[in-house]
Amino acid sequence: QVQLVESGGGLVQPGGSLKLSCRTSGIILSEYWSATMGWYRQAPGKERELVAAMTSGGSTNYADSVKGRFTVSRDNAKRAAYLQMNSLQPEDTAVYYCYFDSQSRRRLWGQGTQVTVSS
Repeated sequence: QVQLVESGGGLVQPGGSLKLSCRTSGIILSEYWSATMGWYRQAPGKERELVAAMTSGGSTNYADSVKGRFTVSRDNAKRAAYLQMNSLQPEDTAVYYCYFDSQSRRRLWGQGTQVTVSS
């Protein structure tokens, strides 16, 4: 079964850090290598927005609101993507969704993981 499995969300105080993980399942290596992976988030009452992404060539793209605080990375051996989030602020509170884009299928989405930044 092809799917994305996310982990790593939780409750953190302002200024704290979290690392989200997104592991692929059922994806062959050649498809993983050619894909773009990244993260969106959706806060209550707001549109889903792109947070960060990394192409197969290693190019990255970040939302202006997270530049300098968040880092997207990939582990090709584990066929996984990660989002390191530092200096978290209450406005970062949202459900974070991992995604996987390749030419072989429609976009895959993870199940979502809640990140809450609060004192």
